[in-house]
Amino acid sequence: MPVDRLLPSDEAYDLLALVRDIAAEQLAPRAAADEAAERFPRDAFRLLGQAGLLALPYPEEYGGGAQPYEVYLQMLEEIAAAWMSIGVGVSVHALATYAIASYGSEDQRAQLLPAVLGGEQLGAYCLSEAQAGSDVASMTTKAVRDGDAYVINGVKAWISHGGHADFYLLFARTAADRSKGISAFHVPAGTAGMSFGAPERKMGLTASTTTQVVFEDARVPVAYRLGDEGDGMRVALSALDSGRLGIAACATGLAQAALDVAVLYATQREQFGQRIGDFQGLQFLLADMAAATEAARATYLYAARLRDAGRRFSRQASIAKLVCTDAAMRVTTDAVQVLGGYGYTREFPVERYLREAKVTQIFEGTNQIQRMVIGRDLLRSVSG
Repeated sequence: MPVDRLLPSDEAYDLLALVRDIAAEQLAPRAAADEAAERFPRDAFRLLGQAGLLALPYPEEYGGGAQPYEVYLQMLEEIAAAWMSIGVGVSVHALATYAIASYGSEDQRAQLLPAVLGGEQLGAYCLSEAQAGSDVASMTTKAVRDGDAYVINGVKAWISHGGHADFYLLFARTAADRSKGISAFHVPAGTAGMSFGAPERKMGLTASTTTQVVFEDARVPVAYRLGDEGDGMRVALSALDSGRLGIAACATGLAQAALDVAVLYATQREQFGQRIGDFQGLQFLLADMAAATEAARATYLYAARLRDAGRRFSRQASIAKLVCTDAAMRVTTDAVQVLGGYGYTREFPVERYLREAKVTQIFEGTNQIQRMVIGRDLLRSVSG
């Protein structure tokens, strides 16, 4: 059932209508087949770019839509409800784009952003390593200055769009200092010395390719460094604040999709001479699913509105990521229960939704890390 949304402008409602049309006509009908075939849908991202949907929160001067983040996230939720791999992919692309828009020089923004926002260039975010996931500062990938280029060596892990992206936002160590020795780089696909591992065999999001990215004496021009040397940690963490809101919106869309399937099934399935939805026990289950979904939506929208107002939102982004992804896991699990044996089969999409929900509690910082971020921020606010 369509979500009854409150949007800040008539233009936003027009965008919502466009997103819903594309989601219903171009994304949802092919999601199950492409997921089953583990087929990366590069054309879908190109379509979204041509429709202006990858550019929503960016300035008009670079081809952006100049929309508030709360509008962008609600559009992202609609996309994820239709096809989670695409929603997550858009959020990953936004992570890579954010660094260019926020930390790139004027020349870099003018050179890179139009193609990125228009969907001609798809981005990937290269931060994690096999031994540097939650502890980002322990990364070992190195970038050594050599004249007008950096020579990069190391291996990045769990990289969405690996082998399919057109550019990679890379974080590498340029000095020994744990937090101030990391720098950010824009690395075009096809850079000599860059290669990819075999795609990971995942529980869900199987149309979203995830690989290692290997750098062996890869040379990246100094002109492609984003910000100053040592700015990388600041770039990464600020991008992750916004990225966590993207995952929160995607998780909410997934929960909404599962709820919709469960409600429809409850009106059609009959047992003991009546619809199963007429049993109070099932109504209570559906009510809890709806409450979790709507609470999740309110949580990420509050954080987005803080961001739009130029206020600090790091804690609220972590809260949104935690609340929304836990809700997605709970709601998709309950949706399988509502459908019973059918929910455990691929005849209905809820088993896929359940598999897709799990990873939302893991990437962009595990939910245990989110609890640490929230707790530390609370204590810091008291101690001054």
